[in-house]
Amino acid sequence: MSQCLSDCGLGDPDAQFLVYMDKRPHFQELALVNQVQALSRGEIHAIGQACGNGWRKVFNLYAKLIFALGHKQFPVDPQSQAWQQYREHTLLQCGSNTALLFSAPSLRQEQSSGKLHLVMGRAYAKSLILPSSLTWLDNEFALAPAEGLIVCPYFDYRQLSNIKLMRLVTLIREIMASSPIKLA
Repeated sequence: MSQCLSDCGLGDPDAQFLVYMDKRPHFQELALVNQVQALSRGEIHAIGQACGNGWRKVFNLYAKLIFALGHKQFPVDPQSQAWQQYREHTLLQCGSNTALLFSAPSLRQEQSSGKLHLVMGRAYAKSLILPSSLTWLDNEFALAPAEGLIVCPYFDYRQLSNIKLMRLVTLIREIMASSPIKLA
């Protein structure tokens, strides 16, 4: 489990789309990161090569999710014609509006306003102190719309299949339509 006291992870330090997980890659200095650190082009590939297939799946599913949500909320490099190019050219880089955090979500109103928080995995979510307004829709998805919080399956193809990924897209769009979250 993370030992960060404030937001720490990979991605855009100003991101409004925040994904939380309880492990971090053991890759060079990233294993010690204690803030949100933007990645450079090529680092996602290097992390995947060094840290294995599990990390490639996390990055792939994150990119597929953002690409499925569309280009209105997220800057997409003009060279990105598919989620694979988006992953390599934009995801978790400065200005991407995306972050992968190894710290627990901070849902205090002043810090959370306008942000969307995705917690990966039911077991991790149950280990956190989450709002009492969190409502479980089933064994995999839970929502706290007022806080902009969604619990979803872990970013792995067995847990977050394409059908479940599209359900997650629908839930994100519903929360965005009914709250101040605009991800602009």
